[in-house]
Amino acid sequence: MPKVILGLSGALTHDPSAALYIDDKLVAAAEEERFLRDKHAKNRMPLEATKFCLDFAGIKPEDVDIVAFPFSEIGLDRPDRWHYAKRYWYAPDRALTALVNGNRRYHRNIANVKNMLQQIGIRWDDIEFVPVEHHLAHASSAYHLSGFKGKTAILGIDGKGEYATTFFGYGENGKIHKIKEFYDPDSLGGLYGAMTEYLGFEMLDGEFKVMGMAPYGDPKKYDFSRLAKFENGELTVNTELVNTVGWRRYKEDGKGYYFSPKLIDWLGPKRQGDNADEPYIDYAACIQGLFEKLSLEMIDYYLKDILQETGQLCFAGGSALNVKLNQYIMDLPYVKELFVQPAASDAGTAIGAASYAAHLHGIQVEKLKHVYLGPQYTNEECIAACEAHPEKPQWEKIDNIPETVAEILTQGQPVAWFQGRMEFGPRALGCRSILGCPSVPGVADRINEQIKYRERWRPFCPSVLDTVAEDLLQTDHPAPYMTFTFKVNPAWNERIPEVIHEDGTSRAQVVTEDTNPRYYALLKELEKRTGNGVALNTSLNRRGEPMVCAPEDALNMFYGSDLPYLVMEDILVRK
Repeated sequence: MPKVILGLSGALTHDPSAALYIDDKLVAAAEEERFLRDKHAKNRMPLEATKFCLDFAGIKPEDVDIVAFPFSEIGLDRPDRWHYAKRYWYAPDRALTALVNGNRRYHRNIANVKNMLQQIGIRWDDIEFVPVEHHLAHASSAYHLSGFKGKTAILGIDGKGEYATTFFGYGENGKIHKIKEFYDPDSLGGLYGAMTEYLGFEMLDGEFKVMGMAPYGDPKKYDFSRLAKFENGELTVNTELVNTVGWRRYKEDGKGYYFSPKLIDWLGPKRQGDNADEPYIDYAACIQGLFEKLSLEMIDYYLKDILQETGQLCFAGGSALNVKLNQYIMDLPYVKELFVQPAASDAGTAIGAASYAAHLHGIQVEKLKHVYLGPQYTNEECIAACEAHPEKPQWEKIDNIPETVAEILTQGQPVAWFQGRMEFGPRALGCRSILGCPSVPGVADRINEQIKYRERWRPFCPSVLDTVAEDLLQTDHPAPYMTFTFKVNPAWNERIPEVIHEDGTSRAQVVTEDTNPRYYALLKELEKRTGNGVALNTSLNRRGEPMVCAPEDALNMFYGSDLPYLVMEDILVRK
């Protein structure tokens, strides 16, 4: 009988998701936010995502053998809780709780999991429950899905799990070995999150906005070294300024932030509004620069010896979505190939927990081939959504969608592109996308201002045919998931200006015919018309909303914005 393994995430009150393995195959995975239409689905469990996974795979609740969850008990015989208590001495209530009741969140999580499984009809007594340490789940999500053979360095950087914030290790013959962990509050992810709040964005959501703002600023204008240091193999964050709790927190309008009033005294008032102006663009550049510097120093200290053996590195945790850091990691002389888990944030720990549980049962999970793991819809379902929608959209069925859409794009119009199975993870990769022609001047500004309603300075990404990727990106490194930026060949600068960022880089997706044949066909049609084989690609959502999941979500987005065309499978809707 095949082993059915359900992985769940949501251990840290954000980004709940579900993933389903049947033996070694990842059959389905989805984030709860897409079904609830509530970005990050905070304080929820992945109920609807789990129902989808089981339904899609035709699995009955009683057929589930193992439920894996990315959160575990941490004993007092380890340094995790002691470090936390020592570093948070100024908040004695928290320090003491860590020592005497340090697994309270674990027990709360287990109660939530039991309650959710009961709603689905999965009996607790009939399954094997596998709790996996949070950073081991991140590590597994990268290492076990990388397809790398031989000894592989593993890196995990995020805000925090149970207590750990950073993981260094290696994988060999399927087994993950820890080398070193850092613990809260000594967290680079937490530091970046604190500065994200200071720069006027929401932590756990706006970090990529800080990264996008950074190229407009001067990283040498201010010295941010006082915020954190890495010395003698230890990371220390300055909790006088950031990663603060309790009375040290800066408060505004009744809300407490993850930085202190002393940061305001040093850098000035917290940023407000949407403009990217001085000194905040310089602050963004400085925190990005410090983050890169410390991360690279830590990699050099803990993983260089392993990397010099094989050159293979796996990376997960929310900070692995910092594509600028990933570019510099790839530039390290001893890194030959970098695999970043495309759902690197906590949503991906559902896959990590499940793949780790599979490993414990002697199952070697297969290499990740793509992230098209969510729901898909038929033409009939798309038509039914049109018929039921209050706007009564005018639709028509089109015989050759790639040709039709390529023609619309080259005329300068953006198109909402709703095709196939929804992507798992934060990036639209050609199934729930807004597309534009990157050689048309102003199309990026139009999408930012009139469709996504987001900040003007936010960059867009290119989807690139595999046949032109090496010339455009000046490397043959695999890049299927938009997890890296590349220095663009200057010869392409005037050909696709709408997808090249301020610093001459692009966060590219290389598209192959075998993983997404219809999207590939569209790019081929664009190449015939423009000579480029590149599309501007951004996620199909408006600012503050999760990516579109179902046809009715796509129609709501379409009528709530200035989008002129929506394509759902073979159905074309026009305004």
